[in-house]
Amino acid sequence: MTQAFDFFTQAALPSPDISAAQAGRFVQERYGIEGAVTELGSQQDANFLIEASAGKYVLKVSNPAFTVEDLAAQYAAAAHVAHCEPGIHVPVGLAGRDGLPIQQLTLGSETTAARLVTFVEGNILSAHRYLAPSVVGSLGELAGRTTRALASFDGVVPARALQWDLRHAPEVVARLADFVAVPGGAEAARSAAAAASQALASVRDSLPTQVIHGDLTDDNVVAVLGVDGRPRPIGVIDFGDLMESWAIAELAVTCSSLLQYGDLTTILPAIRAFDRVRAISDDELVALWPLVVLRAAALMVSGQQQAHIDPDNEYAVKNLDREWRIFEQATSVPLDVMTALVRSSVRSRTERPVVAGYPLLHSDSQPVRLDLSTTSAELHGGAFLDERAESLVAAKILAGDQATVAYVPFLQPRLTRTRLNSFDSPATVGLGVELFSTEPLELRAPWDAVIERHSDAVGFHAADGLTLWLSGPDLEIVPGVAVQAGAPIGRLSAGGTRVQVGRDQTRPPFFVPASLADAWAQVCPDPTSLVDPAYAGQPEDSAGELLTRRDSSFAPVQEHYFREPPRIERGWRHHLYDVDGRSYLDMVNNVSILGHGHPRLSGAIEQQWRLLNTNSRFHYRAVVEFSERLAALLPDPLDTVFLVNSGTEAVDLALRLAWANTGRRDTVVLREAYHGWSDATDAVSTSVADNPNALESRPSWVHPVAAPNAYRGQYRGAQAHRYAEDAVTAIAALARPPAAFLAEPYYGNAGGMALPDGYLARVYEAVRRAGGLCIADEVQVGYGRLGEHFWGFEQQSVVPDIVTVAKAMGNGHPLGAVITTKAIADGYRSQGYFFSSAGGSPVSCVAGLTVLDVLRDERLQQNARDVGAHLRRRLLELADRHAIIGAVHGMGLYLGVELVRDRDTLEPAPEETAAICERMRELGVIMQPTSDRLCVLKIKPPLGIGVADADFFADTLDRVLTEGW
Repeated sequence: MTQAFDFFTQAALPSPDISAAQAGRFVQERYGIEGAVTELGSQQDANFLIEASAGKYVLKVSNPAFTVEDLAAQYAAAAHVAHCEPGIHVPVGLAGRDGLPIQQLTLGSETTAARLVTFVEGNILSAHRYLAPSVVGSLGELAGRTTRALASFDGVVPARALQWDLRHAPEVVARLADFVAVPGGAEAARSAAAAASQALASVRDSLPTQVIHGDLTDDNVVAVLGVDGRPRPIGVIDFGDLMESWAIAELAVTCSSLLQYGDLTTILPAIRAFDRVRAISDDELVALWPLVVLRAAALMVSGQQQAHIDPDNEYAVKNLDREWRIFEQATSVPLDVMTALVRSSVRSRTERPVVAGYPLLHSDSQPVRLDLSTTSAELHGGAFLDERAESLVAAKILAGDQATVAYVPFLQPRLTRTRLNSFDSPATVGLGVELFSTEPLELRAPWDAVIERHSDAVGFHAADGLTLWLSGPDLEIVPGVAVQAGAPIGRLSAGGTRVQVGRDQTRPPFFVPASLADAWAQVCPDPTSLVDPAYAGQPEDSAGELLTRRDSSFAPVQEHYFREPPRIERGWRHHLYDVDGRSYLDMVNNVSILGHGHPRLSGAIEQQWRLLNTNSRFHYRAVVEFSERLAALLPDPLDTVFLVNSGTEAVDLALRLAWANTGRRDTVVLREAYHGWSDATDAVSTSVADNPNALESRPSWVHPVAAPNAYRGQYRGAQAHRYAEDAVTAIAALARPPAAFLAEPYYGNAGGMALPDGYLARVYEAVRRAGGLCIADEVQVGYGRLGEHFWGFEQQSVVPDIVTVAKAMGNGHPLGAVITTKAIADGYRSQGYFFSSAGGSPVSCVAGLTVLDVLRDERLQQNARDVGAHLRRRLLELADRHAIIGAVHGMGLYLGVELVRDRDTLEPAPEETAAICERMRELGVIMQPTSDRLCVLKIKPPLGIGVADADFFADTLDRVLTEGW
């Protein structure tokens, strides 16, 4: 046997010097295959893609330092994985003309080995700039399956001392750190490796070993696109780093490669998936993150060394920035914090540590707790956006409770720390207690300690390693002395002071993102008992725990947005806020036409609740004024108003009015339409997105006509006028004349699409000629959303007989209306009288009046026109650059972006659309699909959004379509 490879006896490992032309000749001579040759990247070997008529292959020219036995082991291990896990694709070696799979090759004065393997179809995972949590999970599953398969591999693996064996990583870093060209990088690498080695020391001897792939990263995993346009890992390539090492190192290598794709929580789906396939032991959980850090450090210093000794190696040079980012990310948070995070992903939640000691505050006043959370009553009206919000709330509470000290509890996510229109989740959670006082207070030492000043904070270092950190602008404490528990240590001046505890003398950050808060809490014990010994707080349910409770009591058929929905508990203007203080631009909530939490509306409703709320059979002013205001918004002869409590009720009543006035029931509707969920409105709803059996289950009195879709329907472009002709013909051919024709005058359910010019004029004429009534469903599109028009029917230059309104009317308050002529309204008396308990109540009417006042006073229809036009221009520009955008529909702030897989066939992209919406939510935008094909992004935000908000939406969509979803 030839000498086994030992990295530590090698000065350097430059890749073999072989050109593409040489590689092509070699393959032709040794394997009888001729094809186009493309050089592929490798740090220490040389790889070439061979595209021949018979298929694709990869020529792998090994570094001369590696032996034939090494390559034979790699072949055998790949075959073993394929045998144990048939779903995993691996390269298969080809024999040369001489029958041998491994061929000798002389390059200059050196002889090395080469082999030709099949090309695993697909793209390497690193070709994608974003990996969704489900993709990360699939990668973790693949790593788990590979590890499980190789655990039973009994082939001979030469005992090599590889630089990629994480058992040797500390020595690799020590050997290569001086090659790091980044200022401070060498020392950072040594420090990180030393800390990781120390953290690993307690478990390293108990970690199980086996044969592992050793380099199962995004560069060595092949993926194909799934139906949703996301990569689906299916194959493992390049077994060149095959070795016997710690089994958990396989996952550590995979996790390190993921650090370039997002924040530190990006790795968690991979860990959970790996654990489901191949259980991770407690010792391996302790080891995992230190091994990630060691891998990141070894990868970074190795890359720097390779670029230094082999500057013409483009693959090594181009990876330097990526490898540095991975190292920076791996070392951005203390090891014990990340170990806690890793553990929490596969183990039950652990108790948060707390500290005990002598009370810090010497005061007769009981401290008052401050609420700066998303649900705080002190933060209404957007008060949380004031940079002084925290001190203002504290001053108000202290004055009201006549207390001297108030504090923000440990780990409370603060809405005051939110950021608007941001791709990243902000650091909102305090790793300590923040004090506010109205007068100077004496402070006492909670335990025996030595006082030291560190930058802008004072540390109280205890013998057991705990450190109490105090920071604030007016802290009067003398450092440099040793104190006993309970001894005076200084004064807390009036103002704010932060109190936190750490497990060592390194000061932790005070604010962290909510996703890392529980992990940080394992190393930053809760100091609340030092401030308020009587406090006994309980952690709230997580979003996932609350969702489980919802599904157990709230009928699951009432679906929710998003696969893992954030817990939204506040809205303000056109943003929503979850309980972690994360903001989301709301681009879908057409119900809240004024925006969320409008103070004028909430004030008016509260005032009316205090006065009176009853039903419309009583006599009061609000119902009169609201009815008059509504009627005045409609053209003659529409002058009579019914008030109801929803769009379903409004459309249901409109149908009953038509039936009562005509004495018939037959109703003509458009396909792909939704009008409500009552018996009557469901019968006339034809959208298969809302009811997959809609068309097959319509009663005989419902007559659908073709959706007049000028983009993808039977008639397109200039031929779209034929939809009206066909509808008129269909109406004339009915066995019984219709009672009504019902349609959205602007095709909202199809994605904000204008009807063909003149469509309603011709159809309305045919319906009326047959003695029927024309109903305009304005529930989604009316009330100024179109910008140029207050009502959708105005865009078609028609006047309906009956108009239905809801949603925007009450800005979320349950309110709807039917407006018609007095004669049609009187015709309902043949059915008895009409009454809706909540529809015309005083509170509902005041809500409706206030909405109309704000629409007028804040010029929201004009804003919809101007901002909507700007946004539409931005979206059209995106369509020029992203082929998946087939069309941009709509006007004003009712827009639709239709996504297709092919612009010629117009094949819908529903799975991609759903995935894009999920990714946009991660980046801070609420978006949902619509249309029967669920491939249209429905853009219908509150009408108060500004140009900056529209740009953030367009920038977010651009980023998603550029990076992937």
